[in-house]
Amino acid sequence: MEFFSINELQQTLEHRYCIYNRGIAGYVTAELIASLETCIFELEPSQIFINIGTNDISAPDYILENLLANYDEILTRIAERLPDCKVYVMAYYPVNAEAEFPFVPRASMDEVFQNRTNEAIRKANQAVEQLAVKHGYTFIDVNEGLTDSEGNLKKEYAIDGIHMFANGYAVILNNLLKYL
Repeated sequence: MEFFSINELQQTLEHRYCIYNRGIAGYVTAELIASLETCIFELEPSQIFINIGTNDISAPDYILENLLANYDEILTRIAERLPDCKVYVMAYYPVNAEAEFPFVPRASMDEVFQNRTNEAIRKANQAVEQLAVKHGYTFIDVNEGLTDSEGNLKKEYAIDGIHMFANGYAVILNNLLKYL
């Protein structure tokens, strides 16, 4: 969630938190596995809110089982290295493949939307929720308020149908507050 401007958004909150956003644009689960030391372990966090895998879903060779195997490896390593850390597995965000966006030509997103559909995201969310339960972690559906009546990411939150403006991330932050 590299584009989640958490530190700026939390300026609107009554309480401030020490939050590190270690998201890297374009990362897939295999890349996070290779960089767990830098991205997570060296911080020794007391809480982790993890959202990894949407770029896996976008890949032409996407297979849900491969995503789950990598995610399971990530959660297993976190449990081994940070046994006292509270881990929250966040739902994948919806997309909007229907609307036109003024900043990005629609045709440039067609390849991404071939696999990264709301149906694929729904299935991945169900599977990742089961994975969270397996590890004794909390799954958080952060999507309340993000979707329109058809279940798409609201156009006013979307830059290109996938990435969000700060107002979309503000909805997610609001959905996370009770866990901070």
